[in-house]
This record gives sequence, C-alpha cells and structure tokens, in this order.
Amino acid sequence: MTKSDRRDQLVEVARRIVVEEGADALTLGHLAVAAGVSKPVVYDHFGSRAGVLVALYEDYDRRQTALLVEALDATPTSLDAQVATVARCHVACVLDHGAEIGGVVAALSGTPAMAEVKRGSDAAYVEICRRAFDRSAAPAAWTDAAAVAFLGAADAVSEAALDQTITRADAESALVDLLASQLAPRPGARQQH
Repeated sequence: MTKSDRRDQLVEVARRIVVEEGADALTLGHLAVAAGVSKPVVYDHFGSRAGVLVALYEDYDRRQTALLVEALDATPTSLDAQVATVARCHVACVLDHGAEIGGVVAALSGTPAMAEVKRGSDAAYVEICRRAFDRSAAPAAWTDAAAVAFLGAADAVSEAALDQTITRADAESALVDLLASQLAPRPGARQQH
C-alpha cells in the first residue's frame, strides 16, 4: 500500500472509531489495532493524537467543501438562490455530520493546530460563498465582519437544529434571512426585477 493510500485508510478507520465509539476513544494505539498496523506506522503518518484529529477535520472539511461547490454550481445564479443554497448546505453539513465532527472539534479545542486549521477552513468557505454571490445576476458585497457574524450564527443555528431545539426548516430560514440582510448590492450592479 502506498503511503498516501495508508494515510487514507487510517483516516477512514479513525472516522469509524469516532462515529462508533466517540472521539475520546480515538488513541494512536487503538487506531493502530483497528487498522491492523503497528503503532509506529500511525505515529509516522500523524505524529500525535492531535495530528489524527486534524487529519479527520481536514478530510471532513474537504468533503463538505466539495458538496457546497457542487450545489452552488448547480444552483441558478440569482442571489436569492445562491443564498438559499449556502444556508441549506450549512445546515445539512451539521445535521449530517455534526455529532461526528463535533467530537473532533471538541477534542482539539484550544490547540494551536485546530485554530490554524479552522481559520483556513473558514477563509476558504467565505471565499466560495463570495464567489457565488459575485456571480449572481445582482452581485453583492459581503464584508469580512458580516462573514464572521454569519459563520458564528450559522454554526449556532445549525447546532440548535442538530439537538432539535429548532427545526431544520427554521434553521435554514434564519440563515437565509441573515445572509439576505448582510448582502448589499454593489454600486453599479444590475438589479434583478
């Protein structure tokens, strides 16, 4: 097995451990046994438990980003449609994988590695959304402060839907309303009628 294939296998086994047993059960030794490799092999790929958790988060982020891009590419170019797709995808991401990734994030909480990975992930997410909003028939500006506010609100609202404090539809609607209120038409942009 190539080094890359082995790493992919280890990430998949680590994901299975987190899903079935929780993030606290994920240790390098347990991962080695579950993957049928020696502990030094796991150390060689990740260096530490935090390294495994970061790899899991990055893999999850890559998969979710691809789904968002695919959904936005298939969405009509009206700003309303792009906004609705961003809201729907954000809520779906948390509902589909929130418990799994929540444990990973909690286990990494406060670590410098997670802070750096999260910043990069958030910046990439915002850039994808900006590109979608910019290609709409009525391009709109989304300030950095508004994007930060959206990310915080989107995570909170999606978590509330995950724990069934609110419905999925209410979460999506709240995010659509928030994004719509944040997006100001660019000066000179053609308006939709």
